[in-house]
Amino acid sequence: MEHTGFVEPAYRSRSLGDVVPAVAAALGHSLGHPLEEQPTGLTLPPAPSYVVFLVDGLGSQLLQRHAHAAPFLSGLAPGEPATAGVPSTTATSLTSLGTALPPGAHGLVGFTSRIPGTNTLLNALRWDAAVDPVEWQPHPTAFARLAALGVTVTCVNKREFRSSGLTVASQRGVEYVGADRVGERIAAVVTASTPRPSFTYVYDGDLDWTGHRFGVASSQWLQQLAMVDAEAEQLREALPAHARMLVVADHGMVDSAPESRVDVDDHAELRDGLALLGGEARFRHLYVSGGAAADVAAAWRATLGDRAEVLLRDEAIARGWFGPVDPAVRPRLGDVVVACTGDTAVMSTIAFPYEAKLVGLHGSLTPAEMLIPILLS
Repeated sequence: MEHTGFVEPAYRSRSLGDVVPAVAAALGHSLGHPLEEQPTGLTLPPAPSYVVFLVDGLGSQLLQRHAHAAPFLSGLAPGEPATAGVPSTTATSLTSLGTALPPGAHGLVGFTSRIPGTNTLLNALRWDAAVDPVEWQPHPTAFARLAALGVTVTCVNKREFRSSGLTVASQRGVEYVGADRVGERIAAVVTASTPRPSFTYVYDGDLDWTGHRFGVASSQWLQQLAMVDAEAEQLREALPAHARMLVVADHGMVDSAPESRVDVDDHAELRDGLALLGGEARFRHLYVSGGAAADVAAAWRATLGDRAEVLLRDEAIARGWFGPVDPAVRPRLGDVVVACTGDTAVMSTIAFPYEAKLVGLHGSLTPAEMLIPILLS
């Protein structure tokens, strides 16, 4: 049964993958879709320059709940929230933004996912030197396609991310400006947004880090939100008058209480038939031994009950969770996928010991995780 509390991804309508095509249209160009020319449902006002400021972890519901700590962002033209893709996690979302494709097409289908033909997981944030990011995600990025139309396109992000597998997969083909501090980032964005037409992407990951470490109910997270708000306001004031700024996020976050966590290593029935555990705590990919998918799904449903929605791969694909799925991407998806409800988290202290130390988590389809702001200034 479909879980009524979930937010389905709004691919090709109002999702993170629709942002760059909408910016292209606002700049006077038709980016369309790399596989089939079809316009996005997101519309932005015309302008000669656009800056997209992505705040990692700034869910729409979190911003609404803590509007007092972010008066500038809360005062921007709110618009209807957009959605992340599935799973609602950084690597998947940043690649959807950078390619204008849903996860089933671009192939970064989670924080960790199986490298087909192996019993090894690709960690999409740390990457794996043996995996070529251009082969893993072969489609031209939307950033590069926009640059090919004559738009000055620039990515502003930390120096350490310049050559990462995730950056190559999601944002290759345009100028990358390394900037580690807020002041340096703002100055770089101002310079990049001066040409007309131009598109500048800038990323801040500190709010997400703080939420993972301390939780979104913490004073640390609230203080970091205030810092992000000040950064956004300072950036807007420094930008040329002709530039528009669009503030978005890649996902939201929920705090998972210790009593809401299920450790696979404490439940033998959850290990039966399981060859490899992937994904992350809020959205698991289960890779099973031959022919065991139905039995594995039944066992997980029996144990988790209403704490998660457990679907076979084909069921999740039919639901539209990943958008159209390329044949090369299909085996990266779990034979069974587990999407947590409420604040449930599925842990493995053996396979993923670091996850047990996190307070805030994301990846599933709850409104707190899926709904993201689209704020225009």
